[in-house]
Amino acid sequence: MAIDNFPAQLQPIIQQGYLAREFEAGLQSRIAFRAIADRELFPNRIGESITKTRKGLKAPVTTPMNPAQNGNFDNGLTPSSWSIEQYTMTIHQYGDTIDLNVVSEGVGIADQFLANANTNGIQALQSLDRIARNTLFGGSNGGVGGYMGGNTRVIAALDSASKDLAVDDIRGFQNLINASGQVTSVGQSAGMTVTVGSGVYSLVSFVADATNVSTAPMGVSGKLTFSSEISVTDGAVGNPVVASTAPLILRPNNRLTTADLVAPSGNYGASGYVPGDTLGIQTVLAAVAALRMNNVPTIDGAYHCYLDDQQMLGLFRDGDFKYLYRGAYGSDAYRAGSVVELLGVRFIPTTEAPLQASLGAGVIHRAIVCGQGALIEGDYHGLLDIPDSEKALVENIDGIRMITREPLDRLKQIIAQSWYWIGGFALPTDATVNPSIIPTSTNSYLKRGVVIESL
Repeated sequence: MAIDNFPAQLQPIIQQGYLAREFEAGLQSRIAFRAIADRELFPNRIGESITKTRKGLKAPVTTPMNPAQNGNFDNGLTPSSWSIEQYTMTIHQYGDTIDLNVVSEGVGIADQFLANANTNGIQALQSLDRIARNTLFGGSNGGVGGYMGGNTRVIAALDSASKDLAVDDIRGFQNLINASGQVTSVGQSAGMTVTVGSGVYSLVSFVADATNVSTAPMGVSGKLTFSSEISVTDGAVGNPVVASTAPLILRPNNRLTTADLVAPSGNYGASGYVPGDTLGIQTVLAAVAALRMNNVPTIDGAYHCYLDDQQMLGLFRDGDFKYLYRGAYGSDAYRAGSVVELLGVRFIPTTEAPLQASLGAGVIHRAIVCGQGALIEGDYHGLLDIPDSEKALVENIDGIRMITREPLDRLKQIIAQSWYWIGGFALPTDATVNPSIIPTSTNSYLKRGVVIESL
């Protein structure tokens, strides 16, 4: 499309790709959660969902064949097949715009034009990062919950034994994977095994509260209903409620729930200082061990640990971390206050890590250690096709379209600079990888990430 309708001072910027480079610079300004997503093309329309099927493995054979049965056409063998599991992805359109009035901006039009492009790029990156983060921690629609799901606590004590229990967050207790590998509601199943306090019960239904009082980021408070009555002891306020298929959540000093975390006391470096439940290298190594026991692949040779600067500060104060890092790499990076890679973990500070309001001990911080395949990004495949006649006004930057529209108003003064992305994120499950396939694995649906909660 011709650019003759644009002001003369803007035509070189568009023609020579300066505008696209400004937009792209904004997109590459930081590293965050979208970087861990495997990219797939999504062939469906906006608002539609697609169900993907993943193939499982077959259990190893350790029993020798019986020679007496080695006959006929089947040689005594009975056919077996590998299991499957499914996950669903839905795509939506996201975008925003900004106007540039060529008369009001006057002589500064070129600078403002580039500044708008850069700002749009930063906004687009942060938007996609936040969508990816919300899916990673909170789960996707129709899924089994995110990496914070299936792990909550009792928020209302039982006066007597009851089948109903009020909890802080029902995510991860709503759906499960049936024998056919399909995600189905708990109410349509035989029940989900859940540990409440020290007792084990079968969950049969759930209902969200009319007024959400959950303290967890993106949490949904509600009531869980079990097939048998929960004892008053197990239903005490603050007791953990954990699904048998829940992802692993680690806390310093083996705290059972988020509310159990203890704040540091005293002045750091002074006598009597108690570190409390801040992030330490041993907790990170426990997360790495859990990923390796499930045979989770690394990302370019290391697991990614996304954490905020407060958790990074706790890491630098950890005695084990200081000893390991100084001994292996010297202290330059330690003095600079940054960590690149240590013990197979790549530490990536981010300001997008989810925070939780104080539960009495202080603000709750959450890091996540994850491997390859923890998240899948679906990009609408139509974004890849840009007619040559429109390339001057439409740029495709990493799956995001930047649109520059010529003035269409009556006075030919207002230029629109916009961006949009059509896609979505999903959490693939690994339910078919169980102890019969990999002896050190767990029964968790989501095995490719471990959340670490700390103060």
